[in-house]
Amino acid sequence: MIPRLSRYLVAALMLIPLIACIKPPPTAAEQSGGVPLGIDLGSSGLVATAPQPRAPASVAVAERDTFHSQRATQMQMAHAGHNDAHGTGTVNSIDPAQHKVNLSHNPIPEIGWPAMTMDFPVAPSVDLRAVKPGTRVNFTIERGEGGMFEIRAIAPAGGGR
Repeated sequence: MIPRLSRYLVAALMLIPLIACIKPPPTAAEQSGGVPLGIDLGSSGLVATAPQPRAPASVAVAERDTFHSQRATQMQMAHAGHNDAHGTGTVNSIDPAQHKVNLSHNPIPEIGWPAMTMDFPVAPSVDLRAVKPGTRVNFTIERGEGGMFEIRAIAPAGGGR
């Protein structure tokens, strides 16, 4: 029984130095001073910064959406007065009966479009025999009467396929 008690006594005695090393919790004055940035390894005191107020998440989302809509408006204003835009892409398919082309195009910053794949109507004056599926092309699109963009010119990009 004594060996069992001595184990508990030794374990308790080992905890005393550990408890002595633990820093007491900060006082109320230290807590209002800021947010701890690290552990004090010397006698310099608490390393902290002043607390910064945080905006609610809904405000951050609204600010982000406002930024993106302003950016799109700025891009469109930079292109104001011009009905055309230029792009490059790869032809996925051609529908000569409907006079449409499906393209995977790079971003078109003139009108604020990201890279995407889409069907474009093609002006009747454009000869679709010059392009084949898989061909890299340069193209010009223009906003029509209904607000939809239409390919007004398309040609294989330099370097072939």
